[in-house]
Amino acid sequence: MKYLFLLLFAIGATTTSYSQDSLFSDQELKQLKIYEDTIQVLSYHVLRDRKDEERYYSCQELIKTFVKALKINNSFYYAFDSVRHVSIQYPDDSTFRLITWQLYVGPNEYKYYGSIQMRSEKLVLFPLSDRSSMMFLPQKETLTAQNWYGALYYNIKQVSTSEGTYYTLFGLDMYKLMSRRKVIDVLHFDKEGKPQFGAPLFVQKDLRDPNIPKEIIKNRVIIEYSAEGAVSCNFSDDYGMIIYDNLIRIPGGMKGQGMLSVSDGSYRGYKFDGNHWLYKSKVFNDFQEEAPREQPILDNRKDGLFGPGKKRKNKKRK
Repeated sequence: MKYLFLLLFAIGATTTSYSQDSLFSDQELKQLKIYEDTIQVLSYHVLRDRKDEERYYSCQELIKTFVKALKINNSFYYAFDSVRHVSIQYPDDSTFRLITWQLYVGPNEYKYYGSIQMRSEKLVLFPLSDRSSMMFLPQKETLTAQNWYGALYYNIKQVSTSEGTYYTLFGLDMYKLMSRRKVIDVLHFDKEGKPQFGAPLFVQKDLRDPNIPKEIIKNRVIIEYSAEGAVSCNFSDDYGMIIYDNLIRIPGGMKGQGMLSVSDGSYRGYKFDGNHWLYKSKVFNDFQEEAPREQPILDNRKDGLFGPGKKRKNKKRK
């Protein structure tokens, strides 16, 4: 790790200050920039380093550095725009932001890290503990920050119901060597202001017999598919609904591979009715070349999570 510390020292020595911002003093802006550059280097090693011990060490240092940065007053309004290997997502009301990243542990194990930072002058932070490997029926469970279905979030869709405000989360779970998962989760806050994950908002009829008006209700939707293919899952502003690839089972091309879940080119979705996300078995009546897709996540682009030259927008203070 000697090269890492030398690089961090060089970054700190050459840091240039941001333009004057009334929320931060010059010293605070300088310190935040140093933290930001350190986080960028550490997050790169968490994602890219070939050595297990280096990835794990960098992940622990990343947590410590992020906490130090967020303890600076009004840190919520600092965007960390240069950090490319950590996802930072804001809802429409900008009352909080979700910070997540992933750690490759082994061929069949990924671990997710993250936190919810509330919009406030003094730090209000809810660290997230990934416990997805111990969940038997995650689609049915209501979870907390200490018992979180870990994912790398790439979008948030805010909706209002008669019960209050809910935030629909879209995330990627790399899951296993041969399987990936897209996760549609729900975040809301209880009367004490603590985060709760999962809510009975996803409703569909029993597909085994459409004549029976039995409803299947889920707290979250998990779409598992073959790692050999790509599956889209996101909210479409154009269609005003959640759209994701329909999957079919086909035999694998390799000996002993078994059946694979892959997209067949059609799409399913969920439409919000004011209180629930109602399942739609067929989204389009006409042929679509491609479903609305989120930006690629953690691919091989040098520019990182948000595409070439694209920076994350920081919400204005409300």
